[in-house]
Amino acid sequence: MPPEDNHVPLLSDEESDQDVAYESGEKVHIVGIDEPDDEGLLGTPPFSWKKLWLFTGPGFLMSIAFLDPGNLEGDLQAGAIAGYSLLWLLMWATVIGLLVQLLSARLGVATGRHLAELCREEYPTWARMVLWVMAELALIGADIQEVIGSAIAIKILSNGALPLWAGVIITACDCFIFLFLENYGVRKLEAFFAVLIATMAVSFAWMFGETKPSGTELLLGVLIPKLSSKTIKQAVGVVGCIIMPHNVFLHSALVQSREIDQTKKGRVQEALNYYSIESAAALLISFIINLFVTTVFAKAFYGTEVASTIGLVNAGQYLQDKYGGGLFPILYIWAIGLLAAGQSSTITGTYAGQFIMGGFLNLKLKKWLRALITRSFAIVPTMIVALVFDTSEAALDVLNEWLNVLQSIQIPFALIPLLCLVSKEQIMGTFKIGSVLKVSC
Repeated sequence: MPPEDNHVPLLSDEESDQDVAYESGEKVHIVGIDEPDDEGLLGTPPFSWKKLWLFTGPGFLMSIAFLDPGNLEGDLQAGAIAGYSLLWLLMWATVIGLLVQLLSARLGVATGRHLAELCREEYPTWARMVLWVMAELALIGADIQEVIGSAIAIKILSNGALPLWAGVIITACDCFIFLFLENYGVRKLEAFFAVLIATMAVSFAWMFGETKPSGTELLLGVLIPKLSSKTIKQAVGVVGCIIMPHNVFLHSALVQSREIDQTKKGRVQEALNYYSIESAAALLISFIINLFVTTVFAKAFYGTEVASTIGLVNAGQYLQDKYGGGLFPILYIWAIGLLAAGQSSTITGTYAGQFIMGGFLNLKLKKWLRALITRSFAIVPTMIVALVFDTSEAALDVLNEWLNVLQSIQIPFALIPLLCLVSKEQIMGTFKIGSVLKVSC
């Protein structure tokens, strides 16, 4: 193999003893699929649909953070209060989110390590601890929304028989579902998330068909930027709930679930190409789902007296009152979509928490123990929220809105380290990004 094909050093014995995202036996085998013998291959292997299928998965797990209950809260409030006017921001926030996630994937693929691990190795202790605390705070904030969202859906589907706190306990147990599925391999876990994303897509598409938003206003909202002083908070919330700090850490680890030879430039470039395609496809689907939710509430409640009072807790009932039962009551369609969003995002939150804690602290713990610790970090404050706000719908919706704003504030603590690391030649080798891309982010 020519010397120029080596772009990153192999792990030392000391580094190989450290915590890793995936053990070699857990990774999906890629090399040798749909191609001639790998020996002597210097360039990027030709495109293969079979390989694209094998690389498909991490991008869809990453896209769950674009579809969590916090996003749904931001979508419905943006639609109800701002109408169709913030659709352009939703689109461009998704595009910027894609760019950030591709940089995260680039870091993970080119180095064989994820963002939290590299922060531990490259930054002094005080900086590393600050970044870890900020990542955990962002994760807890997101987890509160995700668990509460699931609990609200469970309350609706049980006709109020199960209060919020009971829904929180049920949702907290999903980390064991995650552990159970993970034992059967990465592909089984990814298939489970594909089913949940499909459930959201069908539910919210059904709502879109029931309410029939204006196609003309939708198109104008996407193409023509508008922003007023009355919709600033909703705009900040849209950005905060689309670009999630913990998701940057998550994606850089998820891409390591495929077997990639980091010493061969062609192999790394191949992986980046396939991950770019599947991430773009995943976020296109997430954008369409978010678009459905925003336009449904824009059509139903924009300009009405109740617009400013709508949130996750009462959204389904307001839709039911306005559009009635139909073939299948819209209240339950909303609840099913919300439950799929909450369950999928809480499990990926557990996943992200494991990578963040393991990477920053280099903890060599069993998966079930690390998942239990990660769950506890979020469940305790979430249970407090459920008990305090169970009887106050308006206060719970305000809390969710401000948690979206919190995500916006936390973005730099994930984005700045990512940009610094992915632009360093000694870390990225020939795959470092240029100054133009760095400034544009």
